[in-house]
Amino acid sequence: MNRSENIKRVAERKRPWDIIVIGGGATGVGCAVDAASRGFDVLLLEQHDFGKGTSSRSTKLVHGGVRYLAQGNIPLVREALKERGILLKNAPHVVQKQTFVVPCYSPWQKIFYGAGLKIYDLLSGKDSFGKSRTLSKSETLSHLPNVQAKGLSGGILYYDGQFDDTRLLIDLVKTAHNHGATVLNYSPVKNFERDKDGRIAGVVFEDAETGESFSARAKCVINAAGAFCDSVRNMANEGAEAVVTYSQGIHLVFDKKFLPGVAALMIPKTNDGRVLFCIPWHDHLLVGTTDTPIDKPSMEPEALEAEIDFVLETAGQYLSIKPTRKDILSVFAGIRPLLNVGKSLKTSSLSRGHNLFVEHSGLVTITGGKWTTYRRMAEDAVDKAVKVAGLDSRQSVTANLAITGSNSTNSEPRLHPDLPYTHSDIITAVRDEMARTVEDVLARRTRALFLNAKAAIAIAPMVATTMSKELKADDSWIPRQVEEFNQVASNYNAS
Repeated sequence: MNRSENIKRVAERKRPWDIIVIGGGATGVGCAVDAASRGFDVLLLEQHDFGKGTSSRSTKLVHGGVRYLAQGNIPLVREALKERGILLKNAPHVVQKQTFVVPCYSPWQKIFYGAGLKIYDLLSGKDSFGKSRTLSKSETLSHLPNVQAKGLSGGILYYDGQFDDTRLLIDLVKTAHNHGATVLNYSPVKNFERDKDGRIAGVVFEDAETGESFSARAKCVINAAGAFCDSVRNMANEGAEAVVTYSQGIHLVFDKKFLPGVAALMIPKTNDGRVLFCIPWHDHLLVGTTDTPIDKPSMEPEALEAEIDFVLETAGQYLSIKPTRKDILSVFAGIRPLLNVGKSLKTSSLSRGHNLFVEHSGLVTITGGKWTTYRRMAEDAVDKAVKVAGLDSRQSVTANLAITGSNSTNSEPRLHPDLPYTHSDIITAVRDEMARTVEDVLARRTRALFLNAKAAIAIAPMVATTMSKELKADDSWIPRQVEEFNQVASNYNAS
């Protein structure tokens, strides 16, 4: 993928695109993959970098959602479990089966959670990742060596999926590109173009790197801007009623010594009504998440002190070696766009299903949902766009479409002893994956910032130097990039 070539392709295009997609997160990129693999001409525009928002800040789970089962949302769980199976089939290089254990501290908990997870098994059907089973106390301790043993009566073992969210996203961007889509990051949409009847006929967007403005006509525009979808709708229809509300969740990353082994710990009920996960991830331990209502989205949400304290306190109740603030290697926050389906006291009870909205202007908005169901959301959105635009009806093929990617490794020296990344990872990110900034490389093409903020800050000058040569940047680019990255990275450092 070459950004300059894609900009040139847009500038030289004379005829309308079949579909323009606004938003470079999971849903937007999923729409680009779906539409391009059907043979449509597609342009995708992302205001920042691919996955900058919610899609890089998840709990790294491909799952049906045990919490939604407890809420009685059977259709969502069934759909997500089906999509979980499709993801494992189509992207085995980045999606894996993961063993989870729910520790139980009373016989009643073993019965209650055991029954619930049997229903979870039944709903997965032929897409099952493995059957749940009840564990004795000694078996539970063997799977979770550092779990709190006092009062432990046993546990429930079950299976779900785990992945690296942004690695999958970048691979999806590549897949869209390989099927003919034109994809651009750092290309915020500034306005819509309209026909004589006032219907949307294209967009005006800016190349954020040069400030140059471009016009792109389209037969239909899909708004897949995630947490920012209402802003796009207001651009199309000033005063449009909001369709999403917002919740913030945070995750803390620790050394894996706090939960050695390969099993993940699932805490089924916390004080705020959510579940809490302690998950092995990239040879570290990922712990989260919280659920805090917020008023508006931001590109770089910050963890609240109360959220950090909550995760530490809750995890400490279940781990015999209790993590403290000084043990936090990285902390990151993400915003969930939740369907606003009426008044609710808790955002944790709002719908995680998705919905489609078509404005009078013809703008198609897809919102809600969750990472696991991105493919189904994209299929529904493209189906709707085809009808709105009067395009030829073509069936989605993404249920059986392999996602570009590999498990390639190299034996070069690491950039930092506490991180698994090498010089080649930087080169690949710039040459093949449209990384434009140090943050792109250290936050999303690799996961350095999400794994260890201090280590990421330490290697930022080295990364900037390598990138500047690849991008043919001037001498001022390196210190400016390092300073900008350090400002962002300070939000990930809890000490």
